Amino acid sequence: MTTLTSVPRVTPAAEPPARFRDLLASEWIKTRSLRSTPWTIALTVLFVIGSAAVATMSDNAARSGPADFLPFDAYPPAGSWTLILVASSIGALTVVSEYSSGLIRTTTVAVPARGSVVLAKAAVTAALWTAVGTVTSTGSFLVSQAILNGHHAGVPITHPGVFRALAASALLAPVCALVGLGLGVLLRHAAATMVTSVFTLLMLPTMFSESNRWSADIKHALVSAAWKRLAQNWEPDPGSLGYTATVSGSWLVYALWPLITVALAVLVVRRRDV
Repeated sequence: MTTLTSVPRVTPAAEPPARFRDLLASEWIKTRSLRSTPWTIALTVLFVIGSAAVATMSDNAARSGPADFLPFDAYPPAGSWTLILVASSIGALTVVSEYSSGLIRTTTVAVPARGSVVLAKAAVTAALWTAVGTVTSTGSFLVSQAILNGHHAGVPITHPGVFRALAASALLAPVCALVGLGLGVLLRHAAATMVTSVFTLLMLPTMFSESNRWSADIKHALVSAAWKRLAQNWEPDPGSLGYTATVSGSWLVYALWPLITVALAVLVVRRRDV
């Protein structure tokens, strides 16, 4: 008589949790797989550098000889406003597009650690737009100075105030992109996120002046006002009637805006359902 022996049940091994570098790779694939992203970035870079060339030629027509470095030649308002708008919009779409398409549900099922997903998106967004900002800032400076050198009015990169203006202009893109990403996580609606980003980054600073202390404090706490202060190559007159932001305070604004918005996004996404 044969005896039946029980075969032990083999339980499938649990899949290891996704590592953060795997999340980074996944978010990078998502970003570069969108056909509109490289075209939008390329057109933005061309427009920003082109606006620097136009501004330099227009300003140089009024010069009679060598002049001090004017950062708004290399990075005029048209270029900075365009970069703020595009960077914040694409940063927001990094998140909002997944909510609108429903892909975020697949992502959260595969990676339950939602905070890590947001941090991975923020890291990829920051790296991408730091590269874009560096290209636009350096390219704008080189183009503007090439035009001015033809009229013996250019300045080297070692000129006082030039490097700070270039660094502030390069970091403007990732700061705005991260703000847009954070707002996208908080609002989860494309139109609402776009309107909020444009209002906060572009329109709100124009509503406050530097003539009153309370108004100046609010204005100096905004990103575009901080960039304007950092791009200046001159120090304000202590005897002036207005209240001017400090360089250290403007750098602090640059750091706090993306940190606070991304931190709020991580906190909120952990506490609510998708």
